[in-house]
Amino acid sequence: MPAAGLEGVVASDSSISMVDGQGGRLIYRGYDIRDLAEHCSLEESAYLIWMGELPNRAQLDGLKRKLAAHRPLSERMAHVLAELPASAPPMSLLRTCVSIMGLGDPRAESADPAVQLDIAQDMAAQVASIVASVHRIRRGHPPVRPEPALSHAGNFLYMLTGRRPDELAEHVFDNCLTLHLDHEFNASTFTARVIASTLSDLYSAVAGAIGALRGPLHGGANQEVMRMLEDIGTPAHAAAYVKKLLAAKQKIMGFGHRVYKTGDPRAAVLRAWSRKLGEVTGQTHWAEISEIIEKVMEEEKGLNCNVDFYSASVYHMLGIPTDLFTPIFAVARVVGWTAHILEQYANNRLIRPMSNYVGATDKRVVPISER
Repeated sequence: MPAAGLEGVVASDSSISMVDGQGGRLIYRGYDIRDLAEHCSLEESAYLIWMGELPNRAQLDGLKRKLAAHRPLSERMAHVLAELPASAPPMSLLRTCVSIMGLGDPRAESADPAVQLDIAQDMAAQVASIVASVHRIRRGHPPVRPEPALSHAGNFLYMLTGRRPDELAEHVFDNCLTLHLDHEFNASTFTARVIASTLSDLYSAVAGAIGALRGPLHGGANQEVMRMLEDIGTPAHAAAYVKKLLAAKQKIMGFGHRVYKTGDPRAAVLRAWSRKLGEVTGQTHWAEISEIIEKVMEEEKGLNCNVDFYSASVYHMLGIPTDLFTPIFAVARVVGWTAHILEQYANNRLIRPMSNYVGATDKRVVPISER
């Protein structure tokens, strides 16, 4: 019998990232995620994901210039954003905008790997600008023009709020994006690779990945975590709240993982940032509530938290609205998606699995006059 959800099935070779479930490690191109988070910027890690090696200074500066140059939205995209329904979910708006980007790009059908890499890097810059602009337009505010002197993370926060972020906020958000760049063959990445295996274009593959990420079982868990934290309100209520949900057999979002068996290494980094930001902003209750929930879940269910759990409070303390949590996932993951698409193109075979048919096989048609 095949495994439900393809669990344990190896679909292809890849040299981009590896999830070591037993060891609790995430590896990007040979480097442990905790090492990268401590020593490298988002741009350095993105270069690594795309190119296979960490950049030297000249290569890093080149990527920074390229991302900065492609942040401004075209007149066409600005017009589209103004016309799209503000009431639509941000992920749906982002999916539509990526499709429109493809309509206006004469390079979209190119099979040249260098051109495809250019599109991938341009798209990473544009997706960040689109998400920030969508938020402002939905709130009735004009989009903020990007600031080329800022980092990718710092510019996003600037375009979101209209204020330059302080050094700590920029660094923390940079770390958050780095942690979310790639994660092996997760649902959205596998979707992108399936689409790419048909030799469809990059934009179509990324739009499909966004559609997969939009689902609450993949990209929306941290939004539900934040709603739970807000509902609990104070550390004194946390343990009883979670135990009540468990008694009612309700799912606690942000816990458990299909692959990690000894803890998600990204959660450890974010746990530390949740405590730090709480101390700096005077909002220590978010980390305190989270740590109580984490203790109860370990004692009651033997489950560790995943990346979604602490990213919720971190994003909240950075001033990011809850309905942007999943789009921000896409702002980071577009790097991984495009790297996987390019890898699929480079050694392509159409992805076409078989199903385990469980239906009938010997029915006979009854004429419609006798039905």
